[in-house]
Amino acid sequence: MEEKILKAKPGLPMLILFSLLYLGMIGLVILGGFLLDDGLSIGALPLVVGIIGLFVGVIPFFGLKVIKPQEALVLTLFGNYTGTLKEPGFFYVHPFSSAVNPAAKTRLGQSGDVDTNAGSKVILSGQGSTGQVNVVNKKISLKVMTLSNSKQKVNDALGNPVEIGIAVMWRVIDTAQAVFNVDNYKEYLSLQCDSALRDIVRIYPYDVAPGVDTTGDGLPDDGSLRGSSAVVADRIRETIQSKVENAGLEIIEARITHLAYAPEIAAVMLQRQQASAIIDARKMIVDGAVGMVQMALDSLSENDVVQLDEERRAAMVSNLLVILCGNRDAQPIVNSGSLY
Repeated sequence: MEEKILKAKPGLPMLILFSLLYLGMIGLVILGGFLLDDGLSIGALPLVVGIIGLFVGVIPFFGLKVIKPQEALVLTLFGNYTGTLKEPGFFYVHPFSSAVNPAAKTRLGQSGDVDTNAGSKVILSGQGSTGQVNVVNKKISLKVMTLSNSKQKVNDALGNPVEIGIAVMWRVIDTAQAVFNVDNYKEYLSLQCDSALRDIVRIYPYDVAPGVDTTGDGLPDDGSLRGSSAVVADRIRETIQSKVENAGLEIIEARITHLAYAPEIAAVMLQRQQASAIIDARKMIVDGAVGMVQMALDSLSENDVVQLDEERRAAMVSNLLVILCGNRDAQPIVNSGSLY
């Protein structure tokens, strides 16, 4: 169903007109009462007309609608979709038109739920008792809202359980589709976010792993959830957008707000990461130490400082590597005698 913009009448002139008519009905009732008091039977007619007008005259006031900026009101008349009010202002529509918003009472813990759809509280007082009546606001917010679903446990491409959460920025662009094409567009969006998150996360490993194809071209690549978070978030956004297109929603952005291994394997994976970091650090230290030893030996030979045979050369290399690669500072030993 396509959205139709309703061209409504200005509300202020209609409010003044209905108010004057209603005051006229009150005047008829008063006039009829005076005529009956004077004993004139003709006073019954304006009295009856005035009383009927007081009851019926309330109905036109139901057609007065106030629309704030970035709000919309989807209206139906006897089951038929008549149009959507989107322009801010004070308008008058058919008094029997009813507003439709199936997600008015839905609470997803997202931005816009409180300000846009929160019911206003009316305090009712009686004999020693008070009560509250929630009046549901049927207006649809057109603002950009943020949906932050709860964290999910999903298996990555290697089968490791991962906890991940996303925040989705979205808005309604077609009110008719949002209201009539799906049962509840907020719940529909939340469900599609969970589904898209699972579909994309299972393609990527948590860390870069050899032999994993994340792009679908048949070739292994370096994609991962931790290293390619921007790419993963963009793919999640595109997937959600394709699923909610028929609901009149636009997905502006998706961001990963939480990413971690599941608690049952977090400790083991932390040890694995620490071991990998230690190996990388040791490799860097050894590479640097070998280069420094080579530089020292070349400098001694070029400057003819000392002549070393193969045995003494190997001993010096060993000592230098132990000193440079050790975790503690070396304790120097001064040799005051002969080298041999």
